[in-house]
Amino acid sequence: MTLNAWLWIVAGLLAAVLLISTSKMVVPREKIAAMGGTAAQWVLDFSPRALRTIGTLEILAAAGLILPRLLDIAPIMVPVTAVCVALLFTGAATMRWRRGERATIAPDLVYLTLALFVAWGRFGPAA
Repeated sequence: MTLNAWLWIVAGLLAAVLLISTSKMVVPREKIAAMGGTAAQWVLDFSPRALRTIGTLEILAAAGLILPRLLDIAPIMVPVTAVCVALLFTGAATMRWRRGERATIAPDLVYLTLALFVAWGRFGPAA
């Protein structure tokens, strides 16, 4: 499989994760906290408006990982978006670390690594 194919797969996976994560925009944060156990308690630290803002950024990130390259309109936005997604997951991991949720940091670090892979690939070898 080519590097380009791997970059598409990883970008699609990240976009799917980001879109699934936007449920915080429509599901009450108390319900998320109750359903998700200790790993979801972080939502109670944010206002509903802040959660909507985060969800909106995630929707834009999902679109930015796929559409520019797919439509061949400003494809440079894909690696730029991937860097922004990496920053988003850096913030998520930092928040979990500060909350003492070290066991739940692993997925954020995996997504961070995947975003950096897309940024590296789209800025460099598969630009």
